Amino acid sequence: MKVVIGSDHAGFRLKNAMGDLIRLLSHSVLDVGAFNENPSDYPDFAEAVGRAVLDGRAERGVLICGSGIGASVAANKLIGIRAGICHDTYLGHQGVQHDNMNVLVMGSRVMGQKLAADVVRAFLAAKFTNEERHLRRLAKVDTLERKMLKS
Repeated sequence: MKVVIGSDHAGFRLKNAMGDLIRLLSHSVLDVGAFNENPSDYPDFAEAVGRAVLDGRAERGVLICGSGIGASVAANKLIGIRAGICHDTYLGHQGVQHDNMNVLVMGSRVMGQKLAADVVRAFLAAKFTNEERHLRRLAKVDTLERKMLKS
């Protein structure tokens, strides 16, 4: 699987560690920055990660900022991105299985590297179930997005 990964300055170290892990898991990584710990803005990286998924340059994305909240809010502004902030393995796999989450968001200031690695593993191993109830709910989410485009 091709995975795009990005972070602001607060998530830089965790992003690098998760990129190494993803490669160890035999996935390819597209790193869209940040490339240092100089102050930077999470919306820029949320957009870069989201566009890589939407453009088909990656199947899934991993996005990291200090808390995870700002990056999650920003990523979900892109139509077609289903970003979820996950700080445990249950959410990491359930978000994919039930909600077809395509971007995992984590907060580097609220979780350690070992937990983050476990969450990334759960996210990448998960598959969408395609169950009717989940398809129905996602269709409603798509309808909400289309309504917002028209208004």
